[in-house]
Amino acid sequence: MKHIFKQGSDSKAPVLLLLHGTGGTEQDLLPLAEMISPKSSVLSVRGNVLENGMPRFFRRIAEGVFDLEDLVFRTKELHGFLDKASEEYGFDRHNIVAVGYSNGANIAGSLLFHYANSLKGAVLHHPMVPIRGVNLPELTGLPVFIGAGENDPICTPEETEELRGLLAKAGAAVETHWERSGHRLTPSEAGAAAEWFRGRFGAEA
Repeated sequence: MKHIFKQGSDSKAPVLLLLHGTGGTEQDLLPLAEMISPKSSVLSVRGNVLENGMPRFFRRIAEGVFDLEDLVFRTKELHGFLDKASEEYGFDRHNIVAVGYSNGANIAGSLLFHYANSLKGAVLHHPMVPIRGVNLPELTGLPVFIGAGENDPICTPEETEELRGLLAKAGAAVETHWERSGHRLTPSEAGAAAEWFRGRFGAEA
C-alpha cells in the first residue's frame, strides 16, 4: 500500500496510523498527527481503491452504501499491511492508534469490528457503522474517540450513536465529541481529539 512513514522522537509513544477521507492522500492528515501527538511515529496510508479517480479504502455501491465484500477484503489487506510495516520499520505492532476521517474512519472502525488487538486505540472523525450483523471481538478498555457533527448529512447523529453503542457493548471506552457542524473536520474537533489523546496516552505523547 502506498504510504509515508515518519520516525517520531519518542519510540514509546503510540504510532499514529493515518487514514484519509474519500479523495484524499497520505499527505492529508499529517498536520492532524502533528497536533495530536507530535512525538509519535506516523504511518500514513493511501487507500487502494479508486472511485472516479478518488482514492478510497474500500468500494461503495452508493453514498452511504458499502460494498461489504470489498470492505472485508480491504480490512484484511490493511491488517496484513500493518503486520508487515511494523517489521519493516521496527515499531511495536501492538502500539498503533488509528486516526481516520470519514472513509478512513470507517476502515479503522472495520479493523476494530473484525480483528482483536488490531489497534491500541482509535480517533474516528465522522465515522459510520462499517458493517452490521457481526460479533465484535473483545474490546475491553480500548479507548475510542468519535468526532461527530450534529448536522452531518452523511454520518447522522443516529448513526453515530449506533456505532458508539456497538463499540461500548464490546467493552470499548468510547468518548463522543459533538460539533454544531456537518461532515467537515473542524479545528475545534481536532483540538478535542488532541486533548483526548493526551488524557489517554500521556501528556508526553
